[in-house]
Amino acid sequence: MDRRTLLGLAPKAPPIPASPRAVRFSPLAPVDSGLEPYQGPWELSQVSHLLRRLMFGAKWEDIQFFQQMSQPEAVGYLLTPPAEPPPVPVNDYNDEGFTDPDVPFGEPWTDAPKIDFIEGRRIASLKSWWLGNMVEQSLSLQEKMLLFWHNHIPVEFTAVFSGRWNYRYLETLRLHAQGNVRALIRAITLDPAMLHYLNGQYNDAGAPDENYGRELQELFCIGLGPDSAYTEEDVQAAARVLTGWRVDYDTDEVYFQPSAHDTDDKQFSAFYGNTLITGREGDDGALELDELLDMIFANNESALFICRKLYRFFVHHEIDSLTEELVIIPLAEVLRNNDYEIMPVLDTLFNSQHFFDYLAKGAMIKNPMDFIAGLFREFNTAIPPRDMLSDRYEFNGTLVSFCKDFSMDLGDPPHVAGWPAYYQLPMYVKHWITTNTMPRRAEFIDWIMGPGISTEGFEARLDVLSAVAQLPDPGNPDVLVDTALAWLYSIEAPPEFHDQLKSILLSGQLSDYYWTDAWSAYAFNPDDPAAQDVVRNRLQSFFYTILQQAEYQLC
Repeated sequence: MDRRTLLGLAPKAPPIPASPRAVRFSPLAPVDSGLEPYQGPWELSQVSHLLRRLMFGAKWEDIQFFQQMSQPEAVGYLLTPPAEPPPVPVNDYNDEGFTDPDVPFGEPWTDAPKIDFIEGRRIASLKSWWLGNMVEQSLSLQEKMLLFWHNHIPVEFTAVFSGRWNYRYLETLRLHAQGNVRALIRAITLDPAMLHYLNGQYNDAGAPDENYGRELQELFCIGLGPDSAYTEEDVQAAARVLTGWRVDYDTDEVYFQPSAHDTDDKQFSAFYGNTLITGREGDDGALELDELLDMIFANNESALFICRKLYRFFVHHEIDSLTEELVIIPLAEVLRNNDYEIMPVLDTLFNSQHFFDYLAKGAMIKNPMDFIAGLFREFNTAIPPRDMLSDRYEFNGTLVSFCKDFSMDLGDPPHVAGWPAYYQLPMYVKHWITTNTMPRRAEFIDWIMGPGISTEGFEARLDVLSAVAQLPDPGNPDVLVDTALAWLYSIEAPPEFHDQLKSILLSGQLSDYYWTDAWSAYAFNPDDPAAQDVVRNRLQSFFYTILQQAEYQLC
């Protein structure tokens, strides 16, 4: 059984023949490497693997950029946050039948007063804006890390139903995405969107609401691992600590209301060292939040849980006993020793032998954003620029809809636990591929390679001619096949598939010059329509065959 079958991917005809090599490199085989620094080669395979995991797709120009560096330098570059955040979202949703009375077309709406009949459009604008940031991301981990934290500590945009609160939530994640985990959890605890989403603003001494106090432990900090032993009484005590926090719906101000706070002592279980948080009165009641977070992050399970979530998102969904011993436990020690700063953990993981282990490559199924944004980025396919307001809103909204069809509704995960692919046994990433989503992914490739995706003023389709022109020695069919497969696939394809692709370039002939001459004629006169058609038709079939295989769904 090969890797595609093990991950639940049915091959799309014409299939890649099974091979002994594909069987031998099953993603379910044990990976016995650990966090020792990677010492292997730094070539196309390793660079594209790093970029697929830390970004959305691997542009050829980006691969060339990072290949000029050493592997540790490349990781360091990717871990450096961008100097500037993306421009704020603006009113790009006005049309002939709708006008926002408070925000002129093209102006930011992020501080506009909430108006119920407008919020749906602002949320759609926010999702469009966010998707555009991912497609146009800089050479940085930040956008991928933002998606990680959104999955880990999510709100549902439509449940919050405030464009500006949802935007503020994303900016809270962005601010802390590569910083201190404890600071991030504190900021999210007092974020207006989260206070609304998990009922924090209704948490009152007279009727404590356990919603956030439960998820803070179960989903955000401690988890439900084998050594997680917090109690129902701990949930109740945490809820009482968190009473009194409020958000002003007009100003977005988050404040502490002493009269709503439970001033009695809060006793926690032996799991938390029998910690007692002494009840405080007046404004001092707000100080109990930091005592609660100090207690939670002092527990060893917190660092282990966060490192497991990072591992499942960036490396592989299954954590066996060997991985726990060689990777998770030492990573958690790095996190604790650095006072919950996330960067030393990421630096250690992404520079490790384990991360670059051959068995780790292609061991995950692309999530819908990896698939959509990755495809656009790999072929350097542009989306409408920011100054084409209506076209960008419509075009990116179409991509958001595709993403939703593939089971990742950006901004609206199905549960406060995030997307099932990252937590739900036994399927994990297999949730991304179903009898519904796999045909839809195939149809998306049909669209982007065929008629394209368009608005009234913009059209996008894969430019296969430009994609190949940037590759080394494109007139050599063997080199072209090998380069394309190493670039676009995470695992090695069998020789039979190489021959199949080469045959497409040669139009079924046996001599290499059937492709070499065709490419040379095009390269000599790229404006000649006849020369364009000859190579474009073959390349369309060539890339269509590559992209429609199950292997392309792996990362």
